[in-house]
Amino acid sequence: MKTLKVYIFLLLATVTVAKAQFTKAELQVSGLTCSLCAKSTEKAIKALPFVSEIKPDLIHNIYNITFKSGVPVDFSQISKKVLGAGFFVNYLKTTYNFTGTTLADNAFTSGGDTFKVLNADKPLNGEVSLTIVDKGFAPNSVSKKYLGKTPETPAAAGKTYHLAI
Repeated sequence: MKTLKVYIFLLLATVTVAKAQFTKAELQVSGLTCSLCAKSTEKAIKALPFVSEIKPDLIHNIYNITFKSGVPVDFSQISKKVLGAGFFVNYLKTTYNFTGTTLADNAFTSGGDTFKVLNADKPLNGEVSLTIVDKGFAPNSVSKKYLGKTPETPAAAGKTYHLAI
């Protein structure tokens, strides 16, 4: 009976941890001028190991990206792929499931990276849409608006991303 309780506890802990992750993103790319440009960018992003599915909206230059479950997402790789294709990230909004995630000083870790939520004024729970406001992910005016307020503290390990709700 004691062994069964341990297995049930481990199963619940695993399910709770598995829910806490980035699930999808909306990426707007600037500089696309033709469908061939859009297709090359789509192909470059789809080649990333954590991308499950990508659906382009060519009218608005938006890519709706679904991430693979349980695979850490590296947002810098998305930015590098867009830049490598010759274009720029106009914005990147991502959805994170905060179920099972605790924030310490408005920050959490995922995949070895640190994510700081700059304007969280209430507890975060369930799926929340977040915009990455670092340079390379947002226009300079947006980066200055959010990052000008916060003194930079380096992460203990991995990259540090700044997020706005």
